[in-house]
Amino acid sequence: MKAVRFHEYGGPEVLRYEDVEQPTPGAGQVRIRVAATSFNGVDGNIRGGFMQGPIPVTLPHTPGLDVAGTVDALGEGVADLRIGERVVGFLPMTETGAAAEYVIAPAEILTGAPRNIPLADAAALPLVGLTAWQALFDHGNLTAGQRVLINGAGGAVGGYAVQLAREVGAQVIATASPRSADRVKAAGADEVIDHISTDVAAAVTEPVDVVLNLAPVAPEQLTALLSVIRPGGVLVNTTVWMPAPSDEGRGVRGIDLFVRSDADQLADLVARVGTGELRVEVAKRVPLAELPAVHADAATGALPSGKVVVDVA
Repeated sequence: MKAVRFHEYGGPEVLRYEDVEQPTPGAGQVRIRVAATSFNGVDGNIRGGFMQGPIPVTLPHTPGLDVAGTVDALGEGVADLRIGERVVGFLPMTETGAAAEYVIAPAEILTGAPRNIPLADAAALPLVGLTAWQALFDHGNLTAGQRVLINGAGGAVGGYAVQLAREVGAQVIATASPRSADRVKAAGADEVIDHISTDVAAAVTEPVDVVLNLAPVAPEQLTALLSVIRPGGVLVNTTVWMPAPSDEGRGVRGIDLFVRSDADQLADLVARVGTGELRVEVAKRVPLAELPAVHADAATGALPSGKVVVDVA
């Protein structure tokens, strides 16, 4: 089968499109015929060798944390899935990824794919959708009537976060660049702040209950966001290389988010896609052989805002 792998850490040039042996599922696992995976920023950090501590991988390594495809073979003890079933999942970060024609996945991390969108497009949902869900609800405890500031809402996580926050009845203030502002507004933001030309902390005139930071801001900019959070609120930060600040005097907590695979939460997201409550948006589609070029574009900041889906089937 074909796969994209890297045999050593380095820049995008270490990625190879090559033939590899088809894997066999073990106990509790399934083999998936991959329809698509997607590109996530952490893929580039893993390939570059910057995540060897928290995310150790065995070389050669196949990237691709998101998977959408059909179950092709069942390992011993798998009873809840059937061959031919359409599934999506967020694969274990330290294991072989889905930038390949087939991939092995633990059965427990998979859920049925949405039926109302192309199967390949479903690869745009798992990691970023779960990040948005866990940030807002597991850590931010966001509820109806509260106010949330989503800093850096123009990307894929931000798009889902805006939709989910609006869905629960929260008031959404979002920051985005001018090229993303219309898309963020269409996702449901009540107010969009241009973070390129505006001091975000100064632009938020009423306190918020939750700040979700998705942007690679400077430490002093992240700390400044504490001032817009009401006492007892929370700042959830996804830029894990920069610890989230807190304000103990006012009871404002800072939380660093490390997204985890959760099939039940993913099933909830899929259900929302199925009812039209949640839209899956794909910014670009590329074939598997062009994944190295996607990594190269990401390294130079040339990727479009939103999700890049890598078609495999």
